[in-house]
Amino acid sequence: MSPTVDIVGLVAVAGFYAIVLIGLVGGLVLAALRILRGGSRQAEDDEETVTIQELHAGLARMEQRVEALETILLEREGKGERQ
Repeated sequence: MSPTVDIVGLVAVAGFYAIVLIGLVGGLVLAALRILRGGSRQAEDDEETVTIQELHAGLARMEQRVEALETILLEREGKGERQ
């Protein structure tokens, strides 16, 4: 065998392992990014849940107020008809 064939074979094998190594490192980086983004998504979801709960509580209070106003208006109408 000539030394040129050995060098070409060595470069081919080294290139193959380099590509595999780059693929593994890239995969690990992507997995790490997904994990990190997943944590931020959970925080965003938690914040959104709290906001929705606050909106629901506010709407429930508003509904009680509207019902109280309706009661007051109906009582006033009833008193106005009697007089």
